[in-house]
Amino acid sequence: MQLSRANLADFIYFLAIARHKSFNRAGLEVGISSSALSHAIKGLESRLGVRLLNRTTRSVTLTAAGEELHALISKPIDEIGQAMEALNRFRDEPAGRIRLNILSDAADLLLGPVLPVFNERYPEIEIDLTVTNRMIDVIAGGHDAGIRYGGTVPEDMIAQRLSPDIRWVVAGSPDYLARFGVPRHPKDLLRHRCLRIRLGNDRMYDWDFEKGAEHLAIAVPGAITIDETRVGLSLLRHGAGLMYAPEPVISPLVESGEVQRVLDDWASLAPGFHMYYSSHRQLPMGLRLLIDLIRELQPLGE
Repeated sequence: MQLSRANLADFIYFLAIARHKSFNRAGLEVGISSSALSHAIKGLESRLGVRLLNRTTRSVTLTAAGEELHALISKPIDEIGQAMEALNRFRDEPAGRIRLNILSDAADLLLGPVLPVFNERYPEIEIDLTVTNRMIDVIAGGHDAGIRYGGTVPEDMIAQRLSPDIRWVVAGSPDYLARFGVPRHPKDLLRHRCLRIRLGNDRMYDWDFEKGAEHLAIAVPGAITIDETRVGLSLLRHGAGLMYAPEPVISPLVESGEVQRVLDDWASLAPGFHMYYSSHRQLPMGLRLLIDLIRELQPLGE
C-alpha cells in the first residue's frame, strides 16, 4: 500500500488514539469528532487489512498489529512534525499551536499577565490551555509542555525556570482571627480551623515552615480540604479558616484588608514555576517564544 495523504492523516489520528487510549480525548487533540475519528480508523484498518485497535465500551487498546504499526511510524511522524517546526523559523510571522497543561496558580500569576502580550506579538500562534492540579503525564496527554512548581517536575523532563522562588504564607480573615485568635507559632495551628491541601497525586500536604535553621512540617487539622487556590481564596475571605498559599496569591487580599497574614516570621521559600517538556522532542518555536516572553516580562519579578 502506497503512502497517500489520507493514510498520512489516518496515521496521525491513530497515534493520537494510541497516546490517549480514548477516541474522545484523541478527537479533542486532532480537532475532529470521535465518530469521525472512528470512521477514519475503520477505513485505515480496511485498507491495511488488519485490525489495529481493540475497542470496548470502557477502553481502547492496541492489537499486536497496532503495536507494531505504532513502533514503526511514531518516530517518522514525530520527525515530520519537527521538520515543519524548523521551517517555521523562516516565516515572517511564527505560526502553529501550543498545548499546555498548567496549574491554576500558574494560569493566574504567570500566563494571565503574559498571554495578552504574546497574542499581540504572535497572532498566528494558537494557545490551547488545560488548567488542572492533577499530576498527569503531559506528553501522553497530547500536550507540548507543562507548568508546575519546580519541586514537582518529573525527573525525566527538561525544565526551564520561569519565576523566582516563591514565599508561602498563612492568612486568615479579620473575623476569623477575632473569633479564634492569632497563631504565634506553627504548632498553634493544631488548635485552628485550616483549609487542608490535597496535592495533585492525592497526598495531603503538610504546611512547611522555616525560621533560621529550624524547619517544621505541620499536618494541620480542618474540616475542609481543597485542591485549587481560587475556591480556597473564597473560603478564606468568608472566614472558613486559615489558608496556606503562595504570597503573590494572597497579597491583593492583604492590600485590600480582606485578610491578614500570620506567622510571617515562619514563612518558607519554595521552588518557583518551571516549564517542562520531553527531552525526546524538539522544542516548538512557539514554546520557545513563550518562555522568552515570560522571562522578559517577569510577572513574578526576577
